[in-house]
Amino acid sequence: MGIRDALTDDYLARFYDPGTLVRARAILDGVVALEAVHETSSSLTVTADVWGTAPTPYAVQFHAEVNETSDWVFSACSCPVARMCKHGAAVALRLRGAPPVPSQPLWQQRLARLSSELDRRARSTMSGTSLGLEISRRPTSRWSRGTPGDFTLRPVRPGARQGWARSGADWPDLSGPTASDRYVPAQVEALQVLQRGLVSMHSYLVSGSAPLLDDYGDRLVPALRAAVAAGVTLVPGAGVGSLSLSSGPARVAADLVRRGTATELTILTEVDDRRWRGDLVTPVGRPVTSLVLVEGDDVLIADLAEPLSDALAELLVGPPLVVEADDQDTFLEALAPLTRHVEVASSDGSLDVPTPPRPHLHLTVTWRSSTHATLAWQWAYGDARCDATSPESLGGVRDPAAERAVLATVADHLVGLTSASGGDALSLALHDLPHLATLPDVTVTEVEAPDFRESASAPEIAFTLAERQPDHTDWLDLEVQVSVDGEQVPLPDVLAAVTRGDEFLVLPSGLYVALDRPEFARLHEAVAAAAQLREGDDTRVSVGTTDLSVWAELTELGVVDAQAATWADRAVALRDLTEIPQPDPVGLTTALRPYQLEGFWWLAFLHQHGLGGILADDMGLGKTLQVLALVQHAVIRGGVEDPFLVVAPTSVVTAWRQQAVTHAPGLRVGVVSRRTDDVAAIARDHDVVVTTYALLRLEREQFVSRRWSGLVLDEAQQVKNHQGKTYAAARAVDADFRLAVTGTPFENRLMELWSLLSITAPGLYPVPRRFRDMVVGPVEKDGDQAALDRFRRRIRPFLLRRTKELVAADLPPKQEQVLEVDLEPRHRKIYDTHLAKERQKILGLVEDFDRNRVAIFSALTKLRQLALDPALVDPDHDHVGSAKVSLLAEHLAEVTAEGHQALVFSTFTSFLARVRERLDADGIPTVQLDGSTRDREAVIEAFRRAEAPVFLISLKAGGVGLTLTEADYVYVLDPWWNPAAEAQAVDRAHRIGQDKHVHVYRLVATDTIEEKVMALKARKAELFARVIDGGGASTQGISADDIRGLFEDG
Repeated sequence: MGIRDALTDDYLARFYDPGTLVRARAILDGVVALEAVHETSSSLTVTADVWGTAPTPYAVQFHAEVNETSDWVFSACSCPVARMCKHGAAVALRLRGAPPVPSQPLWQQRLARLSSELDRRARSTMSGTSLGLEISRRPTSRWSRGTPGDFTLRPVRPGARQGWARSGADWPDLSGPTASDRYVPAQVEALQVLQRGLVSMHSYLVSGSAPLLDDYGDRLVPALRAAVAAGVTLVPGAGVGSLSLSSGPARVAADLVRRGTATELTILTEVDDRRWRGDLVTPVGRPVTSLVLVEGDDVLIADLAEPLSDALAELLVGPPLVVEADDQDTFLEALAPLTRHVEVASSDGSLDVPTPPRPHLHLTVTWRSSTHATLAWQWAYGDARCDATSPESLGGVRDPAAERAVLATVADHLVGLTSASGGDALSLALHDLPHLATLPDVTVTEVEAPDFRESASAPEIAFTLAERQPDHTDWLDLEVQVSVDGEQVPLPDVLAAVTRGDEFLVLPSGLYVALDRPEFARLHEAVAAAAQLREGDDTRVSVGTTDLSVWAELTELGVVDAQAATWADRAVALRDLTEIPQPDPVGLTTALRPYQLEGFWWLAFLHQHGLGGILADDMGLGKTLQVLALVQHAVIRGGVEDPFLVVAPTSVVTAWRQQAVTHAPGLRVGVVSRRTDDVAAIARDHDVVVTTYALLRLEREQFVSRRWSGLVLDEAQQVKNHQGKTYAAARAVDADFRLAVTGTPFENRLMELWSLLSITAPGLYPVPRRFRDMVVGPVEKDGDQAALDRFRRRIRPFLLRRTKELVAADLPPKQEQVLEVDLEPRHRKIYDTHLAKERQKILGLVEDFDRNRVAIFSALTKLRQLALDPALVDPDHDHVGSAKVSLLAEHLAEVTAEGHQALVFSTFTSFLARVRERLDADGIPTVQLDGSTRDREAVIEAFRRAEAPVFLISLKAGGVGLTLTEADYVYVLDPWWNPAAEAQAVDRAHRIGQDKHVHVYRLVATDTIEEKVMALKARKAELFARVIDGGGASTQGISADDIRGLFEDG
């Protein structure tokens, strides 16, 4: 048995009294919108609407619980009884045996509510007793506001037999809960609006009293109209014969006529084409919002479109205003402003109605100088004036609406302007003031206006070498002189105007010159470039003796003093690589290619003038040969007393000695390869000393305690960390000439390039903070093209880079291809499981990227290894295998069978070991070079002699310093986000000396972190191309956002 069946008569009788149940059965048909909110076998909650005697159904909620431990029934209702009423009992009776009521759709529920509301409104005008409103008239008293007396208002009801009765229909009766049951509900609602007006006026309602019309608030007449529309009858009370409401608002006007020699002003009101005034009018409301108009016993009640002031109300109910002839002109002048508020006419045409004065805007511009003016705005009404922002009314004459209309004709940027300076002052004089003078309601007056005139001549710029200060050892101070049409212009004024983006520069005489001339822009740029390094005073610019890009800019910009010409000429020559000495290389057994010869000239020029630089030619273009040519030139032609120090990676040290023997056999090359070597002794007997970065760091004192003719940093990216000990050791070496040699001046961030510049050309950007502010931030983070252009111009004299595409046309082509590798199902499952576990961990750590950097890269390394071979992470997965190894083995079997040799690179030596095992099993001979290799040269020579066609190389151990042109196939097994590292590896084969087409294959596991790494690597390569090669788009070094990007979907 369901819970509905449990609602028997006996059961319900335990909760409802018998009379309630009897009355409930009589209204069962009135139960509608029955809906089960909650229903189980032991509990039930429903809602319903139940029609009763009210015009709207009552809302009922019924709840019942029937179980072994407790029985409970409760109902709540919106009727006056509220709880356990007949409406709730009717719902209970209606539920018995009825099937569960399905929940109605939302649209059906809302439509039902709308139908109920419309039905309620229809019933509200068809049932109940009608009401009336009785308006009575009291005799005039000393407190009456008009001659007709006072008027009261109260509700009434029809009498038992005839007429109207007051009992039972008083204001308190209409606010009770039963009022709508007894009277027409719509009329009750209408009268309650009037009652709320009474309450809002804080009137104290005494039963049986009749409040004055004043007590009903400012919405009296609209409320009366609404009551009449609802069927309420207006009942004339004592002293009232007939009673009506105006069809629309009353209009208050003034009539100006001549009475003999006097002038008479009469205030009247017009309603329904009839005029009323004086003792026929009683004002209602404070302020006056309604009028009671009386003619005999007939009463007309009208509202006003706008509240009436007390002064105007007094003139309306009082006698006309009479002005004698002597005061007529003064009266009419005073009346004029009032005509804006009250319509004034002359019914007999005897007088001209005065018009209100229009506002006139006066602007006085006082010029303090040619670049500064103050502005004063005033409103004028005839002779009366006030400040434009003053709240003063000028005796009521001001017309705010008209003033707003005048201001609307004035440009927005001028309204309220009190001063103008610089370019704004000039724009005011040339554009704004002439326009204002054409406006009909505006007058402009200028005080001490300058004689503004435009210069058509080009500005003249000159630089004169100031007296050199004793503490200025590495820069020169230049006096900057700018003149326009012979008039001197202070440099700070020029720079400030250009910085602000002003259109013109205004001189004290009123002469002005357009600032869009290229001379000013270039002057500003050159001075700003110099100021990045050191501040000069207001009229000078301090230029470093090594800041050749700025010297070249100044030379092209203007006249340079003869004393400074030497620096300027040198700068232009070095920047453009023209008109520099072109010595013949000496002591070389190898002929230099044309681009190598130009590189040698550039190096010789730098060396001659004690400048440093960065030789950043593409990998494989013979940078070592160009450096050897310079050293040989310096030894033979320059007569250097001290040797050159060459610092290189361990893998390259032997190559330097071999290259010297091959190309410059006359050079004496010594090698410092052990900590026990005597650096001073080796330096004494050799022209070149070659050592490793590790030994430079460990034996720093031996290297920095003596003087060197030059310092050469090969693969100079080794000192990219300016906070590292290796960098500090290199920076401390005492050398007349410093050269960084690298195909990748920076790999990840521009600060790496600063590290090289701070060693080779320390005067360019002495302080790393300034470099971050002026270069790194604008270029890396903001993509500021102008900042990038300035930076590239500044470093251009000190950085020489040529690419293979530009200078090595005879180099065989290089074909690069990405081989996508799909993981085997078991491999995929292991990778995806680990990825899901690590993703959230890494994304959590990346919120504090710097603190968690080690943990982040450790987790990423595991993901990279998993993409290669799961056995690299867990030996238990040895049986799973690697699709990459299989694909590589297939390729190498075919390649080696055709007689080709291949280089195979990986970041992980453990993976190379797995590859070697597979190739050994397939019968493919290999040699391997990694950090554990002891006899590097033997391994390299074995590959060169083709004893093994495959060379397995770890990216770190063999990515630089090797020439392996015997190979024409290159395989990169695992991508990383440093594009330079991969490029260096590939260029072991694709370099000068290669005569075969080079094929490069990058193996990338699909749907793994490797695909995201490839995308990140491409973005980072763009930054290098943009800064060094001049193309591409900007990006940042690796960051927290980059790490997040590795885990984004898509």
